[in-house]
Amino acid sequence: MKNFLSILIVLFTIHIAVAQEMTYKETEVSVSKHIDGTLLIPNDIEKPILVIIIAGSGPTDRNGNQNFMKNDALKKLAESLTAKSIATFRYDKRIIKQILNRDIDKDLLFDDFVSDAKAVVTYFTESEKFSKIYIAGHSQGSLVGMLASEKDVDGFISLAGAGQNIGDVIVEQVAKMSPQLGEEAQKVVNKLKSGEKTTDFPQALASVFNADIQDFMINWMSYEPTEIIHELKIPILIINGTKDLQVSENEANLLKEANENAQLNIIENMNHVLFEIVGGDLENSKSYNESSREISALLIENIVNFVKK
Repeated sequence: MKNFLSILIVLFTIHIAVAQEMTYKETEVSVSKHIDGTLLIPNDIEKPILVIIIAGSGPTDRNGNQNFMKNDALKKLAESLTAKSIATFRYDKRIIKQILNRDIDKDLLFDDFVSDAKAVVTYFTESEKFSKIYIAGHSQGSLVGMLASEKDVDGFISLAGAGQNIGDVIVEQVAKMSPQLGEEAQKVVNKLKSGEKTTDFPQALASVFNADIQDFMINWMSYEPTEIIHELKIPILIINGTKDLQVSENEANLLKEANENAQLNIIENMNHVLFEIVGGDLENSKSYNESSREISALLIENIVNFVKK
């Protein structure tokens, strides 16, 4: 009898814990033939604020993961915001579905990502279920989000977004590894910026400037983040971390300088995948594949304060 009562107490405790944790409803949503995602809606709020989360570069899924890299950073971001009574929608980039279907579009352009983001905004605007709609773009998603925020968006959040043209970012990163390769990268970038393809680059840069992705890169390089953010007339929050190995604080400063009305928050010790890092570069790099970590609490606080004010 004693054992039976113990089991009942354990089951009752588990039931209470689950009930307390589920403060929101989770729904799978297909916005278009390209875009599937996860919508989290807080309980007991008739028309909540919605934050649309846009992932960064590469074949990144709705949770912020890629093959051989799982950190669940965007999933944690979404769940943390919804726990604060903010609805969130995060989605797989269209390349994810193409990979799963083994039908990769070789003519994919940067503009396709922008079209997808705009389709998401339109979908939720027409639903009339949300009081306001914000976009939070991470890394490459920052530029995508800026371009998608020109209509029907109440505010924009840049998370680790570049202020420079992506071509200049590439040259800067390559030059840090090898000054000589940096010079070669600059020549290629100059060609691509002018709209011309090229095969004149060293093999060491083939992964960056492969012929198959040059149309995509030309399209991406046609956009200047500072020019685009300058034109946005909505509230803007720019966030970067001091331990971001990929996007420096200077990039955030460039975005801020381009729009004096934007709010800039630099978070101490936050890295590119939104984790707090107390150690050095080794810990920082390893964290990209450590899904057990918690994302920055200060990041959540900053976003919640921004969208709710």
